[in-house]
Amino acid sequence: MSQDTLLPGQPVPLPRGPVPQLGGGVYTKGGQTRASLVGALRHEGSTMTISRVRPHPPAPNSVVLGSVTRLSPQQAMVSITVVDDVPLPAGEEFTGVIRVQDVRATEKDKVKIGDCFRGGDVVKGLVISLGDARSYYITTARNDLGVIFATSEAGATMEPVSWQEMRCPKTGRVERRKCAKPEGL
Repeated sequence: MSQDTLLPGQPVPLPRGPVPQLGGGVYTKGGQTRASLVGALRHEGSTMTISRVRPHPPAPNSVVLGSVTRLSPQQAMVSITVVDDVPLPAGEEFTGVIRVQDVRATEKDKVKIGDCFRGGDVVKGLVISLGDARSYYITTARNDLGVIFATSEAGATMEPVSWQEMRCPKTGRVERRKCAKPEGL
């Protein structure tokens, strides 16, 4: 989620000066001002509100998050759960496909899907087209796109060590992935 988006229960930063009136989507509990909706904080005059962010289906150039559900030698199937930083309602996921030629921008002929993704990996991708009737085509061919969360065979959350490797902190074992460059680096 972007820094502008607040989640229910999350503390709301108050501006300096006079305390604004609380509008829709904001409440005070125990002296702390908190969000009651998923959305962006808005200041309308002296009133502070949170406007609800509505989910929408993926479109070309939408940034999506999803988990890898199935692998084949030619593609990885992804269950899309977040579109443009907005989570989709439960049960309303979309299906995406990362084809072998869409994994990275260079050396496309050397890509092996099994070396880039595993089942259960959380992937950040960019929708490149609407694909066929059942799925969206997704690319991970930018540095900031790829696996953002993976679990090792030992059950630990893996840490990226390069753009193509992640390490298990429990066992020290290195596994190949197409890693996304972490935000802020």
